[in-house]
Amino acid sequence: MDFLRPASWEEALAAKAEHPTAVPIAGGTDVMVEINFDHRRPAYLLDLNRIGDLAEWEVGERTVRLGASVPYTRIMENLRTELPGLALAAHTVASPQIRNRGGVGGNLGTASPAGDAHPPLLATGGAVEAESVRGVRMIPVDDFYVGVKRNALAPDELIRAVHLPKADGPQQFSKVGTRNAMVIAVCAFALALHPETRTVRTGIGSAAPTPVRARAAEEFLTAALADGGFWESGHPLPPSVARQFAQLAAGACNPIDDVRGSARYRRHAVGVMARRTLGWTWESYRGRAHGSQGGAQCA
Repeated sequence: MDFLRPASWEEALAAKAEHPTAVPIAGGTDVMVEINFDHRRPAYLLDLNRIGDLAEWEVGERTVRLGASVPYTRIMENLRTELPGLALAAHTVASPQIRNRGGVGGNLGTASPAGDAHPPLLATGGAVEAESVRGVRMIPVDDFYVGVKRNALAPDELIRAVHLPKADGPQQFSKVGTRNAMVIAVCAFALALHPETRTVRTGIGSAAPTPVRARAAEEFLTAALADGGFWESGHPLPPSVARQFAQLAAGACNPIDDVRGSARYRRHAVGVMARRTLGWTWESYRGRAHGSQGGAQCA
């Protein structure tokens, strides 16, 4: 195994063009596990740690440009307001040591359906900034996951950053695991309310071959909030809306049985998480917009 260590982004792109099978490594929290267990033996490792701007972020008027190697710890500490769903998910990633090293770019590159960053990325929306010596390409997050541990990158492309809209409403993330830390998700669910466009978005992890959105659930809830005038009134949501949303979210899953959980359990758990996150986000929306007090509704 050859170790490539470019000193600049331009050198990294040139190395990737010359060696398309080279595996990028920054935090190493995914790649090194596979190598240590001999599940993967690439001919080349492409070390990106000398490229400083990959660990930087920029907050614009409406969006955040998040470098591929920004550690989860930095997201938790600095971007909780702009990217609340992703910050919540970052809290659930493994241990403090891994949160200090791992970043969203690694999750995207690995494209494991169990990656903690995927559900909030889907719920937020945005695009992945991919680059090669041929130029820059913006890949919508919705189109990035193409199969089990497969993404939309071309062989000569590297992830430079992710561009995400700043939150204009409440966001939530929920994860089921066999314990509270150092655990791969049995399943996960993210929900984001977008009051400016009167829409909602979701993200589901570890309950299908790829991370997915619960589109039927989104369409139902978007229509229910509009038809009932809930955006304007801020009234509590009827239990029937929460139940239907949960059922549709569970129906978006296509899970498998494995050592971490059965397909039946995963569908059930996603429905429970969808109902709970809806309660949390809607109560937060009511509190922000209408001064409502009280805790989250967990139907």
